[in-house]
Amino acid sequence: MRSLYTIYAAEVNSFGINFTRTASQPRKTGRHSLQIYIFIGKKKDFGVLGRIIEVERLFSSKKKGIPMNIRESLEQWEKEYLSPYAMLSMNSRGRLKEEEQCDIRPVFQRDRDRIIHSKSFRRLKDKTQVFLTPEGDHYRTRLTHTLEVSQTARTIAKALKLNEDLVEAIALGHDLGHTPFGHAGERALDRVCPYGFKHNEQSVRTVDMLEKDGRGINLTHEVRDGILNHQTASMPATLEGKIVRLADKIAYIHHDMDDAVRAGILKEADVPREIGSVIGYSCGQRLDFFIHNIVTNSREKDDICMSPEVAEALRKMREFMFRYVYRNPIAKSEEGKAENLVITLYEHYLVHTEKLPNFLFKLLDAGEPLEKIVCDYISSMTDRFAIAQYQKIFIPKTWHG
Repeated sequence: MRSLYTIYAAEVNSFGINFTRTASQPRKTGRHSLQIYIFIGKKKDFGVLGRIIEVERLFSSKKKGIPMNIRESLEQWEKEYLSPYAMLSMNSRGRLKEEEQCDIRPVFQRDRDRIIHSKSFRRLKDKTQVFLTPEGDHYRTRLTHTLEVSQTARTIAKALKLNEDLVEAIALGHDLGHTPFGHAGERALDRVCPYGFKHNEQSVRTVDMLEKDGRGINLTHEVRDGILNHQTASMPATLEGKIVRLADKIAYIHHDMDDAVRAGILKEADVPREIGSVIGYSCGQRLDFFIHNIVTNSREKDDICMSPEVAEALRKMREFMFRYVYRNPIAKSEEGKAENLVITLYEHYLVHTEKLPNFLFKLLDAGEPLEKIVCDYISSMTDRFAIAQYQKIFIPKTWHG
């Protein structure tokens, strides 16, 4: 093995920084006691130190005399670096179906990749966030909402030294089961399906039973728990899941306000002073303030929380958004039509089951209720596909001769 000092020196020199060795301390990795040399340059570049530690880990990790693979090295890094309250990849409760570990990726990183490569994730780009099938280029969709939740959640997780991979996987998967037309579609299916319909439950059903033509993508227990329990009425089992639960609220309040201003429905000045004086008077100020407040109040704690006054301001901001945006008669003028469209499709497919995708018949043969299977199909539709199906079934075509 190359001299560690040589490796460290090469790493530091690659930054063009003059250095002197000012301190050393023993560090154990596997069965070996190693020296980590901390170099302090004129700029005190901590990125250098991070690269030094990374090189030391990759070149020196041992496990019972056998070199660790990359996944095991990353799991060891989590164990040594992350908070004692973090959910470590090596401590996952596993998957619904046991499978061989990847030699490169820890389990939550692998879940993240499976979600990104899923069809249900790609369909989020054409599903409503707040404004139904908006024509403007800059309005949020369900996909951009998901990405903003992920970004906010990862920022908080990194600051608290929690598991970023787990946070990202939960965030990217939390809305996979959302209906077309946002919550209007969800309300419609919940009204007509005798088993009810909740998008968080449908998101878990999507990853367990619907993706990959009914085989599912076999995610870990922790990711599935975070997806299921991201709603206000629920509470995830991990701190990482709790971060996503809060980040979801922060993200939609942030970007839905931004979209409402873009649409001319609200102005920033409309935010009540009792709210703005606590969390800020612009979208950017509020987002920054929420993140800092969560980090400050959750550090070194086995919980994710805000200060009481900020939590109350968040609650009031949500009430403000529900009153002036989510129930706004102008912004929501088309939702009644969207609900009727979803209900009409539901009733149609209950009768015309031959029009359902073939893989759903496997679920029917396995004893799944037809009503749930019809919900599976409709909830998977994008706004555009649902409208196209309705037109194909119910709108007469012009005769061209």
